[in-house]
Amino acid sequence: MTYDRLVCANCAAPVNQGRCPVCRANRARMQQEGGPLGGLSPAALVALLVLLVTVMALVAHRTA
Repeated sequence: MTYDRLVCANCAAPVNQGRCPVCRANRARMQQEGGPLGGLSPAALVALLVLLVTVMALVAHRTA
């Protein structure tokens, strides 16, 4: 899950804005746990998957 859509229960602001200490702590925790692809939106992940499948299909087609 991306933190850009989460709303803080403490201050009712978006977590990615980091308005209160709770927001900032949760934003930092989610950034650390996210890994290399954690910041990408689901649409971007799907686009990367489609690109990967397309490249693999092209490579398989050229070797056959």
